[in-house]
Amino acid sequence: MPTGPVTLADVARRADVSRMTVSKVVNNKAGISDATRERVYRAIDELGYVANGAARALSAGRTNTLGVVVPSIGPQYISEVIRGADMAAREAGLDLLISTTQEDLRHESQNVGRLTHGLVDGLLMVLPRSVDQYSQALLRAHVPVVVVATGNQNSPFPLVDADHYQGARAAMRHLLDLGHTRIGFIAGRADTAASLERFRGYQEGLLTAGLIPEPLLVEEGHYTQPGGFAAATRLLGLVPAPTAIFAANDLSAFGAVEAIKELGLRVPQDVSVVGFDDIPQASQVFPALTTVRQPLTEMGRAGIKQLLNVLHGAGAVTDRLVLATELIDRASTAPPPVGEVPSTAN
Repeated sequence: MPTGPVTLADVARRADVSRMTVSKVVNNKAGISDATRERVYRAIDELGYVANGAARALSAGRTNTLGVVVPSIGPQYISEVIRGADMAAREAGLDLLISTTQEDLRHESQNVGRLTHGLVDGLLMVLPRSVDQYSQALLRAHVPVVVVATGNQNSPFPLVDADHYQGARAAMRHLLDLGHTRIGFIAGRADTAASLERFRGYQEGLLTAGLIPEPLLVEEGHYTQPGGFAAATRLLGLVPAPTAIFAANDLSAFGAVEAIKELGLRVPQDVSVVGFDDIPQASQVFPALTTVRQPLTEMGRAGIKQLLNVLHGAGAVTDRLVLATELIDRASTAPPPVGEVPSTAN
């Protein structure tokens, strides 16, 4: 290990590349292969190198910038979390630097490595999956980190999340109270804790009502509108078909509503639909979607506030802050029709 400040030359020797290559990687220049870029970032992590520009900023104090790592800014729920984070950062007089990963583990690791080398004072990670693959690099970087909606409930960092299980139980209670007993479920992604918790709430909701969960009534929708459309089409091809569908997110629910209409059925007269998230479009579609409100904006605000507490030496308010969810009853649910839903099976 170098005895003085770590230099480009030290990183180049550790990564077995030229100083020019290290400079290109540090400055995010093109023309470097992914394998070489990863090797340089690994050397940077191991040696604790801080780029000169970042070092100048840190020598004057803080950068007054917080980093936010997200899979992408396209999904509405991500945008709502970012909106809340931005409001809290502005109130504190700080800027946000947003980095997207496109759900590529290699890019996630690279972006995290880049941000934690002097560009930001702290990092808010809005990732539905686990942070295990780069948690060691983050711990070595000594940069405060708070995670929002992670797939790893045992995160080594403070966590802000919503109560997905209780939200799912509320959705099921609503449908059961309306009189539905044959309820289909459109699952999210098996690699996210939120999806698994919502599925658990669906199953236990049935069991509490004395109903036995049926595997045939569960289809994967992958949190997408096309996935929800395909899953609902399969569910409505069953005999008897479900009289209600609970989707693991609003996008899947929109797909389910589309499929129901495509099959010549009505929402909610023939089939009721419940979503999860309460993104802004949920109140704008027809019929307006009954859904579980996940406090997305509040989660972003809470994540930044937790991060500021760590930065100011107060520590996080709690290692795991779970915010309550709420059922929003709109027009897409009603009592089941008399008799079975008309069969769409050939």
